[in-house]
Amino acid sequence: MPANDHLKLSIVVPCHNEQDNIQELWRRSRDAAKACVGDSFELVLVNDGSSDNTWPVIADLAKAEDRVLSINLSRNYGHQLALTAGLTHCSGDRILVLDADLQDPPELLTDMMKLMDDGADVVYGQRKEREGETWFKKASASWFYWLLRKSVDIEIPANAGDFRLVSRRVVDAFLSMPEQHRFVRGMVSWIGYKQVALRYDRAPRLHGETSYTLGRMLRFAADAITGFSTKPLRIASYLGLMSGAFGVILLIYILISLIAARPVAGWTSLMAVVAVLGSATLVVLGVIGEYIGRMYVEVKGRPLYLISEVIGGMAAPHAATCPHCGKPLGASVGRHPETT
Repeated sequence: MPANDHLKLSIVVPCHNEQDNIQELWRRSRDAAKACVGDSFELVLVNDGSSDNTWPVIADLAKAEDRVLSINLSRNYGHQLALTAGLTHCSGDRILVLDADLQDPPELLTDMMKLMDDGADVVYGQRKEREGETWFKKASASWFYWLLRKSVDIEIPANAGDFRLVSRRVVDAFLSMPEQHRFVRGMVSWIGYKQVALRYDRAPRLHGETSYTLGRMLRFAADAITGFSTKPLRIASYLGLMSGAFGVILLIYILISLIAARPVAGWTSLMAVVAVLGSATLVVLGVIGEYIGRMYVEVKGRPLYLISEVIGGMAAPHAATCPHCGKPLGASVGRHPETT
């Protein structure tokens, strides 16, 4: 294919320790893409610092199949930044975001394409059932989406991950957003345009285990909430005001007791009050510190990611430009040129 031709479809897949899933991923993704766009597609595989043989497997696949582009990041940056790397270097007019574990079936691409033909810019998969997941994972996911709805300032669909088909203009808008702490589904929701849901039953993992540990899930939730809402700061302010009001009432009580020449009884209660006020202060400082920490990371202006090696690919990357200055977006370091 000539280098100046745009592909109709790109399938972007972040990979972390997925060596056993790659061949089946390629087969099913290829068949689904050919059923929709013929040969005008590519599969973009991003190795996110895997500790197994994921990179050799996807590198060999890229050498054998000219429709596969394999990108090896310099280390493990996390799913959201690996996904950003894939979106930066894909070439298609439409982009399907998929996980390598095949819990989200690529065969739904046909239905997604039809919804996009009807005018949608984003078609996101919304899970009806979550097979193969523990009760704790289901309960924590339900709690996470409830907290997200209560906290963020935009509407983020419940039970919807990163599995979605997006148009080129949505990807270009996404790439113009330079933040380090990324919550991709929230960023896509913030962009707007017409977004529709496609409900489906999520299958269990094909092979391996999820890399989303409890610690990573908590950090992911913190990124989601602090990245799209200032409500935690307001809650911290309200908590500080309540603690301050309680302290003023307690001070008035102590003054009245002194004037009346009555001893202020209750050493235990006094220590309890000190503990409560101290805890409230630490909570407020912790919330403020979380936002300051995010600002500290952002102002350093480091690249989102670094690429160690790229193998394969058919077409030149789509020349996405910044809607503000007109300069190209994305690079091998994954950052807007003016921020590097």
